[in-house]
Amino acid sequence: MNDWSGVAEATPEEACDELKDALTAAGVKLPSLSVEVASYAGWSKPALIELGRCNVATARALAAALRSGAAGEGEG
Repeated sequence: MNDWSGVAEATPEEACDELKDALTAAGVKLPSLSVEVASYAGWSKPALIELGRCNVATARALAAALRSGAAGEGEG
């Protein structure tokens, strides 16, 4: 389990952009990735990032990228 207590706060837009950049670097594009407007308007704290829907190929690419990253955690 990850400890995110050391992660600096970011705006929802910054977090969304960071995730988009990381996914792009891993060869994955989530077309609907965005800040969920309703949550950002104050009805939900903290604001939520909408990952959206994706096709089967994108889901498999995302799974492969996550597996690859998890395999690399033990290195270093």
